[in-house]
Amino acid sequence: MVSQNRKSGPRRDAGPAVTRDPHRSRELVLGAATLEFSEKGLGGARVDEIARRAGINKRMLYHYFGNKDALYLAVLERVYGRIRQAEKTLSLDGLNPRQAMEKLVAFSWQHFIDNPAFISLLNDENLHKAAHVRQSARIREMHSPLVGMIDDLLARGEKSGEFRAGVDPVQLYITIAAISYFYLSNVHTLSAIFDRDLLAPDQLAHRRAHVVDVILDFLRPGASQATLRA
Repeated sequence: MVSQNRKSGPRRDAGPAVTRDPHRSRELVLGAATLEFSEKGLGGARVDEIARRAGINKRMLYHYFGNKDALYLAVLERVYGRIRQAEKTLSLDGLNPRQAMEKLVAFSWQHFIDNPAFISLLNDENLHKAAHVRQSARIREMHSPLVGMIDDLLARGEKSGEFRAGVDPVQLYITIAAISYFYLSNVHTLSAIFDRDLLAPDQLAHRRAHVVDVILDFLRPGASQATLRA
């Protein structure tokens, strides 16, 4: 009789384990892809490395997202979606217009600080002339509520006498984003040029106050009507 002495133990796989939870798998891939794309851009990012960082089989990655460009677009939709969803939780309706605008501006500033990958991804997508964003109806649709929220806030402020009339909500939001985004996307060169650590806590606090003041000063009744108009 032949003795069969098989050793029991964990099976050794050649690659990373595949989770049976599709939602969790997608989130792991999107998280890993966000890091990879923000660090290396679309051109430098590698699907093998994304799969390794996610701890998922590359075959499953392709199953969920199809190809690298589709995954890149999914990452963009995810980062845009997160900021738009967070804006909805600000409860601006319960504040007077000036307080609400200050809260929105401060939130936008802080979101860029807390999410440096967002800045890197925006930089990279602009290098591609928004080729992927243009394909996404979802990204365009998620910005409509934002414009509506700002438009309502401006109308409330005009009615209460706190804001002047004639402000384009789209132009206003672009300015809110721009004066935060430029500072942080160029912080290293600006710090070197002016010999000042612009990421130091006191410098960030000063910049936050400056950004809020710039927007609120523009909105006050009697401010210039030329700036930010459609």
